[in-house]
Formats: sequence, structure tokens, C-alpha cells
Amino acid sequence: MEGDLKLDRWGYQVKTNSDACISVINSYYHQVLSYGRERRVILEAPLHDHDCVLANILAAHFLCSGDSSRAAPYIQAAKSRLEEATLYEKAVFDTISSLISDNRDDDVAVECHAKLLNDYPKDLVSLKRAQVLCFYMGRPDLSLGLVQQVLSKNEREDYIYGLLAFPLLELGRISEAEKAARKGCEINKHDYWSQHAVCHVLQYECRFKEAVDFMEDCSSSWSPCSSFMLTHNWWHVALCYLEGHSSMQKVLGIYDHHIWKELERDGATSPEVYLNALGLLLRVYVQGEFDAFKDRLKILADRVKDEANWYLEWLLDVLILWALAKTGELSKAEDLLNGLKSRISKMNKKKQQLMQRGVQLAEALYEYGRGNNKQALDVLGPDFNAYDCKMIGASDEQLDVFNEVWYSMLLNTGQATKAIEAIEEQIKKREGAPFMWRLLEKGYAMTGRHEAKVAGEKAKALESAYFL
Repeated sequence: MEGDLKLDRWGYQVKTNSDACISVINSYYHQVLSYGRERRVILEAPLHDHDCVLANILAAHFLCSGDSSRAAPYIQAAKSRLEEATLYEKAVFDTISSLISDNRDDDVAVECHAKLLNDYPKDLVSLKRAQVLCFYMGRPDLSLGLVQQVLSKNEREDYIYGLLAFPLLELGRISEAEKAARKGCEINKHDYWSQHAVCHVLQYECRFKEAVDFMEDCSSSWSPCSSFMLTHNWWHVALCYLEGHSSMQKVLGIYDHHIWKELERDGATSPEVYLNALGLLLRVYVQGEFDAFKDRLKILADRVKDEANWYLEWLLDVLILWALAKTGELSKAEDLLNGLKSRISKMNKKKQQLMQRGVQLAEALYEYGRGNNKQALDVLGPDFNAYDCKMIGASDEQLDVFNEVWYSMLLNTGQATKAIEAIEEQIKKREGAPFMWRLLEKGYAMTGRHEAKVAGEKAKALESAYFL
């Protein structure tokens, strides 16, 4: 029996006599944790040992993120050898099965992962898988609990501190997040998730130049990154230039040379890149700097009319709705919106209730794209807060733009008092964001308040302080 057992990267037993199979599994672990381009390497593992349960179930999970029908043979292969598998392999099989089940219960899937991590705390890929699930549940508290559960067993491990930093960020524990992210970078300077978390902190604290300098110093190491991670990191840099009132040519340069260029490089991964491209264009539009990007939005909208890019990510669907409506592709936009509502109707009641805010946000962005500010506001309601929409699969930084849309719509429909109240609350959190002061200046001016001049002077001082 011992000859049939190998140890994986974590030191856990896997039933296989193939060194090549274990080597591929370990390579896959690295690709997942480093956001690498080559996660499909896991499909090679069953070729080396078609009876290996771990190889087959990991391959099935990878395929379920795309064409799930291709996963079925791998699931069946894992099931057929399950009785012979090690306890660790059975635990991984159970957790992945809880994720890819047709009638998945997210709470059960989290509990399943928590049990696995209690027994096998070195398995950081299972931790990452669980954290992704928590992200789409809008539950950073659960995500933090899972990483804290295993932290003492992984204190010097690659990637653990990036996994710790992100839920801390989402829970507003910014100084703790920075400490964790910096430690992650000290352990491994090519820990892209830790780099990303450092940028989040600097951006949130309006340390825009520091964020840009840090990320641009790191950028030479990003070529192995997946399309999503590469363009998402550049998205952050572009937002820092935008928020820091830099030249729009710098923002445009990042879009053209690092985001759009990635679409041209590898169309197979384009949906992930569209999310970052559209997220940047919407932010630019809200901040009134859109003229240079109009043609680019039209080109992008022509691409995302392709239904192959729909229903992959809720956040992406919301952004596509805005882009299609903004460029006059109303029929396509309505098809997408109706499709989202249809998908909601087929969910269990608990999931329907959770995703209702996501549907409302989608409807509102469709109306906003058409220029119907009042209708969009009616959909969102008087107490909208984008941070309540985490379940669409978005970080606070990605959701910020929807709050900016809401503030702008309030001002555009004459609801200045309500806008002022919301903007003042946001400024308490991020006093160094010039655009917020510009919106506040507009609100004050609309209501005839003398503080408009003070807000304008504050905005001007911040704009001149960041970038030349």
C-alpha cells in the first residue's frame, strides 16, 4: 500500500503511484494560489493516473468554472475509486462535491470546507476555494474565520497573508490588512494577491502616488498572472491615477496598453478582462472624463453583445447592461436583464432573497445607461448602499462606483440634500478623495450653501497635491 501513496505539497497522502501525477497536482496548487495563467495544467494529472481521486476531482472543479458538462467524466472517475482513496482525498472530494452540486447550499459548502480545514489545515488551495465561495456570498466575516482557523499552522507559508489581508480589507480593518499584506510580500515578493491587498490599502487611504509607485515597481513580475489578475492590478493603478487627478492620458495608456491589449492577446480569457475594462470605463464616465473613451466603449459593447460573455459573473453582467444601454444596444440589454431575472426565479428561496439586490442593481444600471436617472433611483430606493451588494461578487473598491453613480443621480434629479448627506458620510471614510469633494461642492451649490466654496477649495488642493 505504501508504494501506492505519495505526499502532496501540503504533506497529505494521495493514493497514486505516479510521481508525475503528484507533480502536476502541486503545479496546479501553485497556479491557483499565485493567480497563474496555467491552471488548466490540472487536466494533465488524470492522464498520468486516471484512477487518482484527487486528480480527477480537482480537474472536475476546474472545468466547472467553464463548460461544466466536460466535468462529468472526471466526477464519475473520482466516484468510482472513492472507496480506495485516502481520508484526505475523500475530504477534498466532499468539499468540491458540495460546491458543484446542482442544488448547492452555500452554508453547507462553507461548513464542509471548515471541517476539511480543521483536519487538514495546510491545504491552502481548499482555503482559497472556500474564500472564493464566501466572496460570492458577501460574507467576508466567514472568510476571515476560515483563514484564522488555519493561520497558526501556516505562519511562514507563501500566500497565507494575502488570504488573511483580503477579508480584513472587506471588514474595514485597514491597518491590520496592510500589516498582513506587507508580511505576505516579505515572505514572497511575487505574491500577487498580497501586492493587490497592499494597493487596496493605499488606494483606500488616498495614498495614490504611493500606490502607483508600489504597483508599477511590482508590475515587471506580472507576466505569469492570469488575465484577470494582470488586468485587475492595472485597473487599480488606473483608478489611482484617476482618483489622484492625474492626466487622463495616463489612464488611457493603461487601458490601451495593459487592459485592451490583454483582450487582443488571449480572447479565450476575455470575459475576465471585460470586467476590468468596463469597470474602469464606468468609473471614468461617472467622473465626467469620458470623451476620450467614447469610441472604446462602443468597441467594447460590440464585444460584450456576444452572449458567450453573459451569466459568468454577476458584476460583469451589471457592467455589460450599462455598456449596452449606454451605446444604444437596448434590445440586447433587455435580453440580458430578462435572462438575469429568469435565472433568479430558478434559485431556491434563500438564494433569491440574497440576490434580489443584485437584480435591482442590474435594473438600475440599465436605466442609468439609458439616461433615466429617476427610474434608476426608484429601483434602488432611498437608502441604497452599494456595499450591501457584495453578493454580486465585488470588492468594496469595485462597488464604490455604484455609490458614485447613486450620488450623481441624486444630484442630477435635484435631490441635493439627500446627496449631501450620503457624500458627507463617505468623506468621513475617505477624506482625501477629490471627486467626493467636487460632488459635495455641487450639492452645496445647488442648495445655496456657502460651504460650496470651501468644498471646492478642498477639492482643488487635493487635486494639485497628488500628481503633476
